[in-house]
Amino acid sequence: MDDFFITTEKDKINLALVHRFLSEQSGWAKGISFATVKRSIDHSLCFTGLLGNRQIAFARVITDRTTFANLVDVFVLPPYRGQGYGKRLIQAVLSHPDLQGLRRFTLATSDAHGLYARFGFAPPARPDTLMEQYRPDIYGRPR
Repeated sequence: MDDFFITTEKDKINLALVHRFLSEQSGWAKGISFATVKRSIDHSLCFTGLLGNRQIAFARVITDRTTFANLVDVFVLPPYRGQGYGKRLIQAVLSHPDLQGLRRFTLATSDAHGLYARFGFAPPARPDTLMEQYRPDIYGRPR
């Protein structure tokens, strides 16, 4: 893992790879358009995990960089899972200078609770205060 490197430089993001993973392999963004992925990246703090020159991991944070952040679109490509890259990616996200001292840092996961619990994430302390508009099929709908 010595040549694994994490950067927030957006010019290092392989947009085609991120789009392909999210639209074809993720459980949360199937069918998302390339334009939507690009726009979401343009307006977020992004973390690209590179093994040499090849992108193998990605995470995106929606944040005001002062009070709130939401961690989304986290993935490690399947051939590289189970080797500690995901843990290093999350550690890089949580140690970023712009994400310190936030009042709330959220995320949603269906299968990685154990990973995120290691980094201090827990179910909401006051779930009765949280609300959402959830449209899981939005990317499959014609606009």
